[in-house]
Amino acid sequence: MKIEAIPLTSGKTDAQGLQVSWQGGQFVMIVTEKGLVSCGVVDKEVMDRFGAAVAIARGTPQKPLVTVDDLLGARIADVTGQAASYGVVVGMSGKEALEKLSG
Repeated sequence: MKIEAIPLTSGKTDAQGLQVSWQGGQFVMIVTEKGLVSCGVVDKEVMDRFGAAVAIARGTPQKPLVTVDDLLGARIADVTGQAASYGVVVGMSGKEALEKLSG
């Protein structure tokens, strides 16, 4: 099992990347003051009900999202309403989503 926190600076806000892995699985996300940029481990409908700003990218079995760099380079596949209100849209990069949620 490995849990790694990675400090990031984007815009005027600091963020924390979180890389978690265990035998047979992993997830990665970035936590900002406004919300999350995450792999598909996060349930969009639940986060929407709670008004959370979440941008979700999805890896594949052949190309999983394992590192913060993977997530920053991935395309956003889904967003909550609150994330959309901050300007996050499907198709932008994880880095672009991070900038919207950090500004």
